Order: sequence, then C-alpha cells, then structure tokens
Amino acid sequence: MLQNNSVYQKDSDEDTKTSVVKDFLALIKIGIINSNLITATTGIWLALYYNDLKLFDNLDKVIFAIVGTWLVIGGAGSLNNFIDRDIDVKMSRTKKRPTVSGNFSPAFALTIGLGFVTIGALFLFQTTFVSGLIGLFGVFAYVILYTVWSKRRFTLNTVVGSISGAVPPLIGWAAIDGNLHTAAWILFLIMFIWQIPHFLALAMRRTEEYRAANIPMLPVVHGFAMTKRQIIVWIVCLFPLPFYLSELGIPFLVLATILNIGWLALGIIGYKSMDDIKWANRMFIFSLNYLTIMFVSMIIFTLI
Repeated sequence: MLQNNSVYQKDSDEDTKTSVVKDFLALIKIGIINSNLITATTGIWLALYYNDLKLFDNLDKVIFAIVGTWLVIGGAGSLNNFIDRDIDVKMSRTKKRPTVSGNFSPAFALTIGLGFVTIGALFLFQTTFVSGLIGLFGVFAYVILYTVWSKRRFTLNTVVGSISGAVPPLIGWAAIDGNLHTAAWILFLIMFIWQIPHFLALAMRRTEEYRAANIPMLPVVHGFAMTKRQIIVWIVCLFPLPFYLSELGIPFLVLATILNIGWLALGIIGYKSMDDIKWANRMFIFSLNYLTIMFVSMIIFTLI
C-alpha cells in the first residue's frame, strides 16, 4: 500500500509512525471531517431537542450517526485526493498530499475511500434509512457532481460543492428523526450559503494557484471585483435564516444577527479601501469563527 518508504526513514520508529499517521489524516482530510462533525452533531442535538427526546435514550443512534458521518466524509475526502492528484501537484496548498508525494499509492487512496464510504453508510443505515441515503447523496455530490463534473469546468463549482458540505447537519438530524423538520433544512441552507463566501474568499487568496492548475474559480475567470460582489450578496442571503429557528430563543437570534451584521460590515468597510488579498484574508478568518460560533451556540442556547 505504501510507496517511497524512504521518505519515512527518520531517526526513530516513532517518527516514522507519526509521518504515516499524518499522511493518513491528510488523505481523509481530517480538518474537513472535524468541521463537518460540528454541524452534524448540531443536527443530532437539535433533532433531539425539537422532538423532546432524551440523549441517553437514543445514544445508540447518536454513536452510529457520528461514526458513520466521520467515515463517509473521510472516504469522500480520500476519493477526492485520488481523483485530483494530477492537479494537486500544481498547488502549494495541496502538493504535499500523500497521493501527490507518492507516500500512498492511488490504489490505496481508492480502497480507503470506497471502504470508508461503504462502512460509514452501513453505520448510518443503522439509524434511519433516510440518514444513510443522505450520507450517500453527500458523497455523490462531493465526488461526482463537484470533483469529477464541475470543479474543472465551471465557475459555479463553488456552488455545486457547497451542496455536499451542507449535508452533514441533515445526516445528523435524520439519524434521530427521518421526517426532516423545517429546522433541519434551515441548517442545510445556512451551511450551503455560508460555504460560498467562505470558499470564494479562499479562492481569492489562492487565485494564482488555481490559475496554474487551470481550475476555473470565480476570481480566476471573472476577477476580484465580481468575486467580492458575490461574497457580499451571499452574506446578505444569510440574514433571514436564523429567524426560522426562533424556538432556540431571543438570545440566539440576537447573536446570529450580530454575526451576520458583523460579517457584512467587515466586507463593506474594507470593500474599496483595503487591498483585495488582505480583505479576502479577513473575510475568510471571520467565516471560520462565524461557523463555529453559530453552530455551537445552537446547542448552548438549548441548555440555558
């Protein structure tokens, strides 16, 4: 399974094991897994809350949902690395991935991807049929609709890719309640819309890399001015969504509105006065904090 084992010739076996672990975590995209588990867990928790169910009475479903979500996302990440290894070599952000360096063979990446997705889906199907089905759809959306079909062809690849990134809270909710409440779809919409300004800001920061890899990201094809306008428009689209979660209480609505106004204000204030890349950096960093605060607060406000 492993290639170029000489790269692991460190001073000790411990260093070798550490390098293998790091490469494996990069293969399954552990950062993406962790961030998506936050939203999936929020989906699980709110499904319990909205249906007045007890955590310990549904602990088996919660565990199956978390493990299953972890595995299907990791599997999709490995399949993405398998498919994109020819363009990952052209970008500094991705050129050290194990499928590019040769530390893991393409066959290994493909095996891990298919294996994780299969096992993860089986875990999800142990909760509800709907959860398993949504999990498989998320993989299809990420691997086929985004990675294979749209990423190298259209500037709308960011929008297409956001579909799969918005699925985890639906997976979590459906694991508890297969009859998806309106609130579950609001979580999906928040995640879907949030990703677009988030990834457009990232694309601005990495424009030259995407250009070198011939990936038609919006700032590569249409420039920074249009990308910045698109970011602002998508942020505005987030404003009404928290009000559909009014059952979480006034404090949540106030916090969510402050986050939305803060992100918009940050974008408008530096829109013309700030260097484009510096503006994109600030918008990107704020987006990370936005997501964490928004979804963690949904859980916290149900406990107060």
